[in-house]
Amino acid sequence: MYDYDVLVVGSANADLVIGVERRPAAGETVLGSDLAVHPGGKGANQAVAAARLGARTALLARIGDDAYGRLLLDSQRAAGVDTVGVLVGGAPTGVALITVDPSGDNSIVVSPGANGRLTPGDVRAAAGLFHASRVVSAQLEIPLETVVEVVRNLAPGSRFVLNPSPPRPLPAEVLAACDPLIVNEHEAKVILGGAEAGGAAGGAAGGAAVGDRPEDWARVLLAKGPKSVVVTLGSQGALVASAEGVERVAAVKVEAVDTTGAGDSFTAALAWKLGAGSSLPEAAAYAARVGAVAVTRRGAQESFPTAAEVEAR
Repeated sequence: MYDYDVLVVGSANADLVIGVERRPAAGETVLGSDLAVHPGGKGANQAVAAARLGARTALLARIGDDAYGRLLLDSQRAAGVDTVGVLVGGAPTGVALITVDPSGDNSIVVSPGANGRLTPGDVRAAAGLFHASRVVSAQLEIPLETVVEVVRNLAPGSRFVLNPSPPRPLPAEVLAACDPLIVNEHEAKVILGGAEAGGAAGGAAGGAAVGDRPEDWARVLLAKGPKSVVVTLGSQGALVASAEGVERVAAVKVEAVDTTGAGDSFTAALAWKLGAGSSLPEAAAYAARVGAVAVTRRGAQESFPTAAEVEAR
């Protein structure tokens, strides 16, 4: 019996958001809206998204002993996340500077702060959380060596979900644990070693060409070791790949207002559904519905829907 459906290991940031008519070019200054401060960070976002959907959720993260840290703790607890694994101190709370244009697209710069001090030792000290969790979800806004330690501390029978964002090349040990590896087009390019997803340039496997279809990227990614792969395609939906084959997941058509945190809500929903016994295509289809609701609302954590809100769409 697991105490938690989902354990999220990752970042917790304060999101400082400004709306702009267009994002500035190099050397350019543009005027924006009033500054809004929201709880964010990929790890904290995923934990809130999973808890809002009804998953028993815990978060392993590090925050600063400051106002932003208290904002993050309050948000987690309000969503029902168990914060026993949230460590305090070592550096200021991480901050993300976000600009959002009228179409809902965003640009983000992250100052890791305390996230960069979440160490492999912190992971080992949280062994009890890992053994109590059905699914463990991680991202790359914390040190890569900490993610490697997460993989080494997974409980027998648990499932590891990774969204490699911001993307970087991954060691074979981490790739082999992913079930699934969740990437968008940009992340796929980086994991493929510089191959141009969508452009069929060399660089994936010793310079081999990669096809220009997402199905091709998914197959090459799968060959790198993950047990399964999910490629998110924005308005084109997603596709899932495993030993059973490759399958498209249809998009849910909505009018996007703000895409901040949409990928985190997708990952959290997919992780929860997989832990509940759904197949990968079923979980991805549900996650697409969750992400579609999130983009119709502003902000990250405050945009995440409950299960009842998803069913009502």
